[in-house]
Amino acid sequence: MADIYFAKVPIRNAYLRVRNRMSRASGFSSLMQRYGINLVLDVGANKGQYARELIRTGYRGRIVSFEPLPSAFEKLKLNRWSFGDWQVEPIALGAENTTATLNVAGNSQSSSLQPMLDAHVNAAPSAAYVDTCEVEVRRLDGLYDQYWKAGDRCYLKLDVQGHEHQVIAGASGCLDRVVAIQMELSMRPLYQGAETWQQAIESMQQLGYQLMSLSPGFGDQATGEMLQADGFFVRREEVEKLKKQSQRLAA
Repeated sequence: MADIYFAKVPIRNAYLRVRNRMSRASGFSSLMQRYGINLVLDVGANKGQYARELIRTGYRGRIVSFEPLPSAFEKLKLNRWSFGDWQVEPIALGAENTTATLNVAGNSQSSSLQPMLDAHVNAAPSAAYVDTCEVEVRRLDGLYDQYWKAGDRCYLKLDVQGHEHQVIAGASGCLDRVVAIQMELSMRPLYQGAETWQQAIESMQQLGYQLMSLSPGFGDQATGEMLQADGFFVRREEVEKLKKQSQRLAA
């Protein structure tokens, strides 16, 4: 997910950035191997940083990246050539098929369809919005069968800056075929209309997903406060299936 650090502590920030990325890469790589993931939907791909990290850690399944910001999408298209089975789409995902105004952040990665709150800007001034553009928004369940094949094990990664609830709503018709979901959880409100971390976890539980782990994300370097974490969720029946397999092997 997006990493934002202040330049006044460059050495420590470089260390934190590398450590957090390596920790997240190790976390999702292990989860994907354990649950046999072979299809990753990379929603909010920016320039392809997440997908490239996946590939670096050994993932060899299919990737579909979604990025609506035109400038980021052009770089995403260039980066995808490093891996043969990587498809890119210049759209946003949401609760309905429409067009919407994307707020463009100064750092690109914090761009969002949701208004940004002062808490985010105060912690990361470079994330402030500097422009807007109109983008196409599609429901995932209307696109899913273009990417999913019978027997696929799908992992849905969301880096959509406060728009997670809307993307999940637009995936209601295909979530039963999504094994695992990675999404940002806000410790306090950063985008208008976004769910709190408690609401997001409760929503995922109601949809049949179990929280498996957390990884620290964006924080306020001035105070040390963690503002976001990545939450890793797996369908409850998949967790139970793995538990039973483990018990049989141990018997």
